[in-house]
Amino acid sequence: MPQDPHPVRRRPTLRMVAERAGVSTATVSYVFSGRAGAASGSGVAEATAARVLAAAEELNYRPNRAARAIRTGRSGMIQLSLHMLSDPWSLAVADAVNDEANRHGLTTLILADGDWHAALDRVESDVAYLDAIGTDSDGEEKLRDLVERGQRLVVFSETLEPDGFDVIRSDALPGCVLAMDHLLERHTAIGCLTAEAAVRQAATETTRYTPYLQRMAAGGLEPDPAWTQTYSETQASAFAAAVRLLSGERRPTAIYATTDFAAIAAINAAHMLGLRVPYDVAVIGVGNTPDARLIAPTLTTVGPTDFYRRQAKIIVDRALGAGIAAGRRHDFPWSLLPGASTNLDAPVTRTR
Repeated sequence: MPQDPHPVRRRPTLRMVAERAGVSTATVSYVFSGRAGAASGSGVAEATAARVLAAAEELNYRPNRAARAIRTGRSGMIQLSLHMLSDPWSLAVADAVNDEANRHGLTTLILADGDWHAALDRVESDVAYLDAIGTDSDGEEKLRDLVERGQRLVVFSETLEPDGFDVIRSDALPGCVLAMDHLLERHTAIGCLTAEAAVRQAATETTRYTPYLQRMAAGGLEPDPAWTQTYSETQASAFAAAVRLLSGERRPTAIYATTDFAAIAAINAAHMLGLRVPYDVAVIGVGNTPDARLIAPTLTTVGPTDFYRRQAKIIVDRALGAGIAAGRRHDFPWSLLPGASTNLDAPVTRTR
């Protein structure tokens, strides 16, 4: 009988992974359930878990997630709702969570600039991370609805308190004051790059623009209106705003940018205009994103330290059901992280 030239390849099984790794099928099941590791009490060592994952990769094994969800009540999914995916902050959050999730056999799904409530209604996830829910009552009502349905949530918010969900609290305003005070040690002509919404809302509430106005006033300084330039939530818009700021007749000697991505745009704009950072213009950002150390010169910024790794562990632990019950607040204080973009030894060129 002639041999079939296109034989059907047998799909790798849990047992095949166990045999390749030299462990029991129960051990493989533990690893892919995300319960492996000394902290889980399963008795599966990290080295053994790594061997199982390597064997699965060699065999191109993919667990049957639907069957596992029925058996364990877990989907193996982590959903991240990130309102601005191009922001270095969002990218750093996604990278850190994905790395931590992979260590536990979990999958990360990213919802970029969408309706997180509708998405969570359609896709099962063991935990959802929300970085922006809005400040209106509608957002809080949607959170309550998800909690009542049993959805585990970790919410990044500078105002919300835990209410059946965990809150990551990383209050930027004290850090923004640190940033302004750092510039005021050396400069009086300070410009501001900030989001359009921050300027609009500053009349009725505190935003990242508020410390700029308050610290300049406290120093007896009246900024030129042209020294405030706004951008929408794109890097191209931030770059254009920085070019406007640095092309004016009375160019500021320093820039307070309310995000790192706007600060990086300002450095790139300065390079394009032939200005030297920090010699002609100093730049400080807000957020302490990894990109702050990749730009030349390195960016002085403010933010929490080791934020991304620690936050990722909180999210993954909640997905695994580890630790205490939901409803904790996790605080991340901010500090100044000096870079070369505000080198205090550099001479300052003052506007006339």
